[in-house]
Amino acid sequence: MASSKLVLLSPLQGWSAPLEETPDPVFSGRMMGDGVVIDPTGNTLHAPCAGTLIIVAASRHAVTLRADNGAEILLHVGIDTVGLAGEGFELHVRAGQRVEAGDRLITFDLDLLAQRAKSLMTPVLVTDSTAFSISRRSDNCSLRVGEFLMEVLAASDGESAPSAAPQQGIVERRVLVELEHGIHARPAATLAAVAKKLAADVNIVFGDRKAKAKSPVALMSLGVRKGDHIVIQASGADAESAVAAVEQAIAGGRDLHAAAAMLAATGGTASAAPARRQTSADPAGGAGSAAIGSAAAGSTAVGSAAAGGTAVGRAEPGAPAARAAGAALPSANTSAPGAAGALKGVVASRGLGVGTAFQFARAVIAVPEHGAGISQEAEALERARDSARTDLERTVNSGNTTAREIAEAHLALIDDPELVDGARALIDKGKSAGFAWRAVLRDGIEQLRALNDPRMAERADDLLDLETRVLSALSGTSTAGPVFPPETILIANELLPSQLVALDNAKLAGICLAAGGATSHVSIIAAAMDIPTIVAAGPEALRVPTGTTVILDAEAGWLYIDPPRMKVDLARSQLADKRQRRVAEQLAAQRECRTSDGTRIEVFANVGSEAEAHAAVRNGAEGSGLLRTEFLFLERTAPPDETEQLQQYQQIATALEGRPLTIRTLDIGGDKPIPYLPLPHEENPALGLRGVRTSLWRPDLLRIQLRAILRVRPVSQCRILLPMITDAGEIRAVRAMIDELRREEGREDPIAVGAMIETPASAVMADLIARDADFISVGTNDLTQYTLAMDRGHSELAARLDALHPAVLRLIAKVVNAGKSHDRVVAICGGLASDPVAVPILIGLGVHELSVVPAVIPQLKALISTLNIDDCAALANTALERETAEAVRALTLQCVSGLDATGRARE
Repeated sequence: MASSKLVLLSPLQGWSAPLEETPDPVFSGRMMGDGVVIDPTGNTLHAPCAGTLIIVAASRHAVTLRADNGAEILLHVGIDTVGLAGEGFELHVRAGQRVEAGDRLITFDLDLLAQRAKSLMTPVLVTDSTAFSISRRSDNCSLRVGEFLMEVLAASDGESAPSAAPQQGIVERRVLVELEHGIHARPAATLAAVAKKLAADVNIVFGDRKAKAKSPVALMSLGVRKGDHIVIQASGADAESAVAAVEQAIAGGRDLHAAAAMLAATGGTASAAPARRQTSADPAGGAGSAAIGSAAAGSTAVGSAAAGGTAVGRAEPGAPAARAAGAALPSANTSAPGAAGALKGVVASRGLGVGTAFQFARAVIAVPEHGAGISQEAEALERARDSARTDLERTVNSGNTTAREIAEAHLALIDDPELVDGARALIDKGKSAGFAWRAVLRDGIEQLRALNDPRMAERADDLLDLETRVLSALSGTSTAGPVFPPETILIANELLPSQLVALDNAKLAGICLAAGGATSHVSIIAAAMDIPTIVAAGPEALRVPTGTTVILDAEAGWLYIDPPRMKVDLARSQLADKRQRRVAEQLAAQRECRTSDGTRIEVFANVGSEAEAHAAVRNGAEGSGLLRTEFLFLERTAPPDETEQLQQYQQIATALEGRPLTIRTLDIGGDKPIPYLPLPHEENPALGLRGVRTSLWRPDLLRIQLRAILRVRPVSQCRILLPMITDAGEIRAVRAMIDELRREEGREDPIAVGAMIETPASAVMADLIARDADFISVGTNDLTQYTLAMDRGHSELAARLDALHPAVLRLIAKVVNAGKSHDRVVAICGGLASDPVAVPILIGLGVHELSVVPAVIPQLKALISTLNIDDCAALANTALERETAEAVRALTLQCVSGLDATGRARE
């Protein structure tokens, strides 16, 4: 060591306090090490001494610095800030970098952390208390950056480390980590606390890295995330019980006290399934691995289904664990919303709802691990699948379009050979039918969710739905939706699509979800069902007691909790007025749409089925600007043939009664996997084979689809839309194929071929694309997420993902100008077209065709009839100069007389 004494300087401006005042037992109990805690008044973390950064957290909230004398110092900004996933933090350093005292490490948004984190208290810790001690420190005083914080002394040279226990063979177990944020500070401290009570030498292996389990810093440096597999290794006299103890500590890693209680009760061991000794044939644990924290786990553990079939505090994926256990939910605020409180969410389906809150959380179906015999369990699984299949077929024939589409998808999945064969293989090993089915489904769910892609999350929800259906049939549990009174505002963490369509729509006044995104599958279904819905309202929503009077304003994105009687009466009056206005709008919507000065604006509908086409016509649609054809290709083992496609397209064309029908070719790729289209592995499916790229990669599928479209009658009704175009060469390649098919069919009439603009690249190149396309359609959902670099399925970013951002509007303006220069119609078919606040700006930019959700057509037509084209143009020009989406929305509400304060169209 360079020196036995180390002086640490204050890395933050703020107030120092004893470590015991930290509102977290991991830190206050010195499980991570000794030091002080600083309540910051500044927003920049500095290096407290010279050294090398050995750990920089991926979530940017913490770093560990190794000083020149070997001491390791952890600086952890705030409590529970790992859950922010980096939001509000800016890094100025990287792992492995040499820094000097006072160098900037992290800048953070103090206001955001004050609202979102459990606490701003920032521990500064020396992590190895056996090798170093603190001789003096500054606490209970105000500090500026660079002032004395504490003095650290190295252990005397005369001290020697205890001799290692003699190795008596290695015991190991491979486990799946399901801790929400992986092995970060808190679970690392829990594991280290457990390991320190054990005589055995315990290591954690992750890939090609290994860490001593007694060192929280070493554990954090592994970078283990949720969904990763690790191997617990132990050697010594109590190696087997040590592995079991560490395994259970991971399962209960959210609660340090629970882990400590477990150790006290077992005398330093834990009652889990015995770990297996390593063999040369099975170095990683093989089939004996356990899913830590999962109901499919093979061992009894806190948070998992026990071998006897009892689930201890296990919630469905996405639901807070404390809620399943009946405990109070944690909150970023110190108290639940009180009288007249309000929660801000993100609008997913517009509308207004008044009623009483109803908290909904799906119950967990417990399953035993061990079966009653291979033949008996195999038969039980077949009966359960048959029962679930019968229920799904009944739903397909029910007439509910949305429910039918989901049921058809699940029918394809229930006979998926990989799922069925995987379950049968586990049954052959002695597992129960329920355990086997859940295990194979959960494995698929974790793989899909690990991709961190919103479309993959929808596929994971389908698997979760299917798991519940079959397990319900096995256990005799009802799959019916919850029973609630009329005028219910349903509150949940998240909803699965099948849960939503199973709800009693007649009694449902609205939905408020704590998580979720505005463009998720459930949000789209809610909009199609015309249910007012907000999402991403945060965990406080789950604390609103059932029976509380609430107002759901899904126009502005607010949930008002226990509002004054006068406000409730006013909301009910607004609802009554809205119903009357809707009747009038419905009648007026059948007329041709024009602005107040006579400019023609065509309002089309986005549809995905024959029933939606009929609904669009009833609501006044002048055609369909987007028919999504993916419903024909997903969740099946073979592609639809030409006859099946033609039948579906013809039914929709007939339902539109001669109105224009824009059929988008297959928009599929690595983000929407289908078994008969084995795409190459992609690290980021959203940036891989998508849209027209996939079609040109598999021209045999494209030819069949194009031929079916060309056979729709009347021949002049359809036009073809190509998704995810990035250059004009893609249009020319498809057009050549169309011309060849036209000659084969003997068709002389041309068919219009359009290009979807969904990326900044295609928007910038729109002037060249417009030369080869007959029309252009802007898909604002993808264009927004690619332009703003924000995942459209990310609940934490949902409020910021706004297509009215000036950057997106400028790209749309560029596309419109390109269309004008080549005399091409430019349409908007993304979610922005259905937003009443956006419509005046879009019209002002020169967009004269909007394709929208069928339910909003009457409202938008009524709004457009009040607009003046010159006023819209002036508004659009001003909007392009604003800096934020919020500023653009405020501008529109200020300038457009046809909108009220929440963005609703006035009567």
